[in-house]
Amino acid sequence: MSKGKVTAISLIVLQSALYGLGDPISKAAFDTVPLFRMLTLRYCIALVVMLIIWGKPIIAGLKNAKIRDWIVPVLCMGGAYVSNNVALLLTQATTVAFIRSLPTVIAPILAFLVFRRHYGKKLIVVQVFVVIGLYMLCCGKGGLGNGFGLGEVFALLAAVLLAASLVYGEKSLDRVDPLTLTALMVFASAAMAVVGMLFANEVQTKPMTITVWAIIIYLAVLCTIAGYLLQNIALKDISSSTVAVVQCLCPVMTAVFSLFILGERISMFGAVGAVIILVCLVAAVYLDKPVEDK
Repeated sequence: MSKGKVTAISLIVLQSALYGLGDPISKAAFDTVPLFRMLTLRYCIALVVMLIIWGKPIIAGLKNAKIRDWIVPVLCMGGAYVSNNVALLLTQATTVAFIRSLPTVIAPILAFLVFRRHYGKKLIVVQVFVVIGLYMLCCGKGGLGNGFGLGEVFALLAAVLLAASLVYGEKSLDRVDPLTLTALMVFASAAMAVVGMLFANEVQTKPMTITVWAIIIYLAVLCTIAGYLLQNIALKDISSSTVAVVQCLCPVMTAVFSLFILGERISMFGAVGAVIILVCLVAAVYLDKPVEDK
């Protein structure tokens, strides 16, 4: 395995850990701050921080990029994470993490339909077992056993949009640098959050605490800036399908963090599912080979 591929996979593992903590603490913050108000704070803070630190290279990157080079993955990424947070408000964090991991199946299908990219049969088998493991993990925690409601619908929408952002983002990165693409994704997320806040007519009844501000800062800097950037850098060296498979580690991380933060306990059935996921991730990494579009 090449050094670049190992580094790229490590970046997605780190991203999964950041998101694994981000999901349960987001639910904790929702008890104080209305959904779209919190998302507006999160993404606007992230955008301001990026412009302060990397303003000049981002502007230079925008000048060299054409709208058609980035518009699809940017809108899909923004929509994916806004939808994901709506889902977190409406259902359990582990359920959201499960459904959001479905790009492991959706991404290769979309890559085939859009770019006629073929996918190895062995990896398809691995992905089937990943989904089984994900289902066991979340059902073992009482996830989808509670039914398929509005929260699950938003989580599924997030999964489809995330898969599209990975597939189209992989192509966009041939023409747009990761930092510029990340800044555009953050901007799109912020714009969607602001629109949601304007139309939602939310009312905040509890005062902002230091803990809530700390959560928002974590979500802005580590989940948004670092999370988006890690994914875009990784997509330069590994395929969107591989990224989607490795991101299935996120529900395992979410299950661990949810245990300590939200008291959502994992059963033996769920633990077996987590082990299946980990084994499949290792298999997928070693089975994955570079692919060419037709």
